[in-house]
Amino acid sequence: MHKPDPYLVPAFPLRNRLLRLAWGVVYALLFRPSPRPLHAWRSFLLRAFGATIGPNCHIYPGARIWAPWNLACADQAAIADGAVVYNPKPVVLGSHAIISQEAYLCGATHDYEDPAFPLVPSEISIGAYAWVCARATVQPGVVIGEGAVLALGAVATRDLEAWWVYAGVPARKIKRRVLRGEQNASASRKE
Repeated sequence: MHKPDPYLVPAFPLRNRLLRLAWGVVYALLFRPSPRPLHAWRSFLLRAFGATIGPNCHIYPGARIWAPWNLACADQAAIADGAVVYNPKPVVLGSHAIISQEAYLCGATHDYEDPAFPLVPSEISIGAYAWVCARATVQPGVVIGEGAVLALGAVATRDLEAWWVYAGVPARKIKRRVLRGEQNASASRKE
């Protein structure tokens, strides 16, 4: 008896594939060509497909959201042009989180040791006030702590601690992120 090729078995159920087809049409016709300032319009479209979008989010027309129903953004979150959110499992952006141009949030990988090469999706969480810089990559299952910065082109393979700056491939802790107001407050406390 001949076994079917596991590579030919769809990774997602028919309902998911049909939803992504419908989203692809809406993305191409209504989301992508919308003028840059129409953030509320794009938020409306994402919500229509099940996304949770807080007030004043700035999701730009060139952002690629794979599955809106698996996207949750708190208030003031931003996803820039060219950013890719591959989210077969939920991706959560905290308040004021920023995903810069051409950043990649990769929510799945494959089990390359299994002959069937199955998809292995994982959640991603980006903390409040965190910044994923241009062309940086966040791998599946990673949690970016509150206020953390993933520098230009860096790759987060592990969780990033809150209020630290990370750079490199793989990302390494570089320095503590101190906001200017906090520097002045701590300097006056020392006097």
